[in-house]
Amino acid sequence: MRVVLDTNVLLSGLMAPEGTPGRILAAWFEARFDVVMSIEQLAEIGRVLGYPKIHRKLKWDEQRIEQFIRQLYLRAEVVDLRSTSVEVPRDPQDSPILAALIASGAEALVSGDRDLLELRAKYPIQTPAEFVRRL
Repeated sequence: MRVVLDTNVLLSGLMAPEGTPGRILAAWFEARFDVVMSIEQLAEIGRVLGYPKIHRKLKWDEQRIEQFIRQLYLRAEVVDLRSTSVEVPRDPQDSPILAALIASGAEALVSGDRDLLELRAKYPIQTPAEFVRRL
């Protein structure tokens, strides 16, 4: 199974490994499914990992962040979004995540983002709890 994990799910899993997003990350690391992401999402993850709130929780320095991004790049299927254009009306910053779903043909996008969840009638988008039940 190939899925797109929204950045909020991935970061929540890092910050609270005992929670539902943490269980999703653990299942990915156990190769129970494959993750698809874009270069744009990798850049977003790198940027967000530097936010003070996240830095205080994870205590990762710049070198550790770069190492993690490289690991994601090697572990995930990275898709090219140049030929895929999609807009998320309520939050255009979510567009690259949805574009990765479309470009890759992944089975699902896992997100807790309300703006993305509102698009469930048109796209295969699941909450983290729904996805965990499928594992």
